[in-house]
Amino acid sequence: MTAFARRARATAARMHPELSLVSYTLLSHLEYQGGCRATDLAAHYTLDKSTISRQVGALEKAGLVERRLDSTDHRVHVLHLTDRGIEVLAQVTDARRIAFRERLAEWGEPDLEKFAEYLLRYNDAASRGDLSFE
Repeated sequence: MTAFARRARATAARMHPELSLVSYTLLSHLEYQGGCRATDLAAHYTLDKSTISRQVGALEKAGLVERRLDSTDHRVHVLHLTDRGIEVLAQVTDARRIAFRERLAEWGEPDLEKFAEYLLRYNDAASRGDLSFE
């Protein structure tokens, strides 16, 4: 798992110079949600608010994310991707898909089906908090 995580971080750095794996993950979440509050990001990823604040600040500085007032509660700011953020995220997503296709090109259909099944099973367990490495 450590090698997998290390490889994912290194791959993210090669995909786009401005985007770390964490940045890519946050941008993907914002796109999927259609925007959300920084506190929602912190809760979703179980990260400290200060960590999210630093990450979001860097994304704002890079012009990838912007804060907008919530239409229903003007006391709340919602994070949204900028046009540039959408473009960069699409570039990185396309590059990741190509890289995965290349890595898995020689795998047969049965292996790909097993791999997909195991990933789904792993992600399901992780989302329920069932993974314990004790």
